[in-house]
Amino acid sequence: MMLKDLLSISIDGAMVAKQGRQWRSMCKSLVLGTLLTSCMILFYCLSSPQFQFNLNVPEVPVPYSCAHHRPAQARGGSSAAAAPNSNASEHGETPCVPKVDLMFMKTHKTASSTFLNILFRFGEKQRLKFAFPSSRNDFSYPSSFHRSQVKDYRPGMCFNIICNHMRFNATEVAKVLPTDTTYITILRDPAELFESSFHYFHNVVPLTWKISGEDKFTEFLKDPGRYYDPDAYNSFYLKNLLFFDLGQDNNLEPDDARVETAIRAIAERFQMVMLVEHFEESLILLKDALCWEMDDLLFFKLNARKDSTVSKLTPQLRTKALEWNGLDWKLYRHFNTTFWRKVDVYGRERMARDVAELRRRNAEMVNICIEGGQAVDAGSIEESSMQPWQPIGEKNILGYNLKKNVDKKHRKLCHKMLTPEIQYLSDLGVNLWLTKLWGRVREIINW
Repeated sequence: MMLKDLLSISIDGAMVAKQGRQWRSMCKSLVLGTLLTSCMILFYCLSSPQFQFNLNVPEVPVPYSCAHHRPAQARGGSSAAAAPNSNASEHGETPCVPKVDLMFMKTHKTASSTFLNILFRFGEKQRLKFAFPSSRNDFSYPSSFHRSQVKDYRPGMCFNIICNHMRFNATEVAKVLPTDTTYITILRDPAELFESSFHYFHNVVPLTWKISGEDKFTEFLKDPGRYYDPDAYNSFYLKNLLFFDLGQDNNLEPDDARVETAIRAIAERFQMVMLVEHFEESLILLKDALCWEMDDLLFFKLNARKDSTVSKLTPQLRTKALEWNGLDWKLYRHFNTTFWRKVDVYGRERMARDVAELRRRNAEMVNICIEGGQAVDAGSIEESSMQPWQPIGEKNILGYNLKKNVDKKHRKLCHKMLTPEIQYLSDLGVNLWLTKLWGRVREIINW
C-alpha cells in the first residue's frame, strides 16, 4: 500500500473518531437536558396543591372590603394608606381615598410585568396584603386557579391584591378577595401577541419542534392545523392565549354562541380592561377609576425583546395570525370599542394632557435612574439582581443598569422600578425555591 493511501486512511480515521466524539457529546447533552427538564416538570407537578377544602366545613365569607384590614403600622395617624388623594380635587371634585382591593389578571406577553411592577410599588406604599402563590411565581399555571394555591390561605382571610399569573377562575378568585374588589386585566393585538408568544414559548411546546427551517413562525402560519393538537403538551401557547388565560375554551370556533357568552362574562367581571397599544391611556383611566396619583403610574418598560428577534408581520402574516387566533381577535375588538368609549367620557383633550404629563415624568425618571438611558442586552447587565427571566434556549430579553450616582432621594424608587418580577417577589418575602431551581436548570440549558 502506498504512503499516500496510508495517510488518507489515517486522516479519514481521525475525522471519523472526531465526529464520533462530537456525536457522543451531543447525545450526552441531549440526555442531560431531557433528564433535567423531566425532573423540573416533576417538581412542578409535585408543587401543585393537591388538597381541597373539606366540603363539610362551612365557608367563612370574605369581608365586603379589606381596605381597612392592613398591618397595624399602616393604620391611623398620617399613614399614606389612609390619606385621601389630593389630586382628585383638581377639577372641583370631592377628594377620594385610593381603592386598594384589586385583582389583576396577568395575561401573557401583554406588558403585564411592567404593570405588575406598578402594583408591587403601590402595594408597598399602601402597606397592603398580597395573595401570593407558594414556592413559585404563578398559581400552578396552566391549571385553573383554586384558592388553595394561595400561600397560607384560610377561609375568611383578608387580602387586598392578587396579581400573579393564573388561569382565571371567577368563582375561586371571589372566595379570596372582598366584594368591593376592582378587577383589572390587559389585552394586546392578537397578531402581535401571537408573534411574541410563539417566539418566547416555542422551545417548551413540542408541537413546534418538528417545524423545519429557521423561520418557524412563518412556516407555522402557512398551515397551523398541521402543527397543532389541542390536547398536546403546552398547546395553549399556540392558539387564543388570551382566551385561555381568562379561563375560557381557546379551541371554540369564533361563530360559536359560547364565545359571545364568554366575552359578556369577562365584561361583567372586569371593570377595567387595559390595552397594550394604549398603555399610557389605560393607566390614566385606571388612575381616574381608582383615585390614584400620577406618581403611582411611573414605569419603565420591562421584559422587552431585542428588535432583531422580532418577526416582521407582513399584511399576509397578520391576516393569518388573526384568523388563527379568531377568539382573541373577537375579544380584543370588543374591548377596544369599550376602551375608547371610556376615553371619550374622560375627555380626549384631558387625556392628551395627562398622557403628555406621564411621559414627561417617565422621561425624567429615565434620566435619573438608567445608565445610558436605555435597555441593554442580558450580557451587558452588571447586577444579577437586575437580570430578567429569559426564555429557554435564548437570551433575548433586555434589562437595565442602574446609574451608580443616583441621588439618595431617588435611589430606592429607581431600584424598585428596575427590579424584574422574580427578584421583586423575593424582596416582598415570597419563597420561590421551585422557580429559582427551575431558573438554574434554564441557565444550564441556555449556557
